[in-house]
Amino acid sequence: MLLDSCGRCSIQHAVDLPSVYILGVRVDRVTFQQTLELLEAFIAQGTPHQIVTVNPEFVMLAQRNLEFRKVINQSALALPDGIGVWWASRHLGYPVPERVPGVDLVMRLAQLSARKGYRMYFLGAMPGVAARAAAVLQSRFPGAVVVGSYAGSPRIEENAAIVQRIRAQNPDILFVAFGAPTQDLWIARNLEALGVPVCVGVGGSFDYIAGVRPLAPQWMRRVGLEWFHRLITQPWRWRRMLALPVFVWRVLWSKSNWKDPRPANPPSHL
Repeated sequence: MLLDSCGRCSIQHAVDLPSVYILGVRVDRVTFQQTLELLEAFIAQGTPHQIVTVNPEFVMLAQRNLEFRKVINQSALALPDGIGVWWASRHLGYPVPERVPGVDLVMRLAQLSARKGYRMYFLGAMPGVAARAAAVLQSRFPGAVVVGSYAGSPRIEENAAIVQRIRAQNPDILFVAFGAPTQDLWIARNLEALGVPVCVGVGGSFDYIAGVRPLAPQWMRRVGLEWFHRLITQPWRWRRMLALPVFVWRVLWSKSNWKDPRPANPPSHL
């Protein structure tokens, strides 16, 4: 993979990283295993990289928040998270091979940390939740290296202190749980100052790992029904859930009203 001078993937040159654009938002067509290999390569390289986990809510937020869209499209990796993104990529004719959910990514990286000593820092969520999530992962994966946890805040006036706190621990991986788009904009704003090889916005993952909120049963996660489980267990999210049918309608409309200018046999990177 070719990287630009700031460590981010060059869209023009990363010919080995195929992508699909869903309503103008980039999603990389990578498997879970490819994702882990890329993240390990980023750690070995040592320069900062931003990773985003794209779901339909991200795509809809990016329709009106152009700064957020730019952050996603310029990230080192834009991972296919929600089942809606998986469906949309197939509907548009450029399918992602599988989903890479944020909470599963955190757990797999913790497992790698236990095996290879990668240093992890947990930032965000409510006070105490990041530390609880880290403790759960250390219990599940003995040897996982946690170098710090802090609730913090995305407020501009706290940037310098938080960046200094994180840099002092020299992590390889930084998980940020401020919620989208705040977490992703925060990472983009501080990426170079942080100097962390892998910076990932993980939304509510700490809550699920720490047991603050119930994680969907494995069978529901396997068939992509986490959204339904969240609606049942967190009914106050119903307004946010309205983005899902709007997302489906917009994808259907865009496919029926847009002629793909690309050749019948597109190159590996789109």
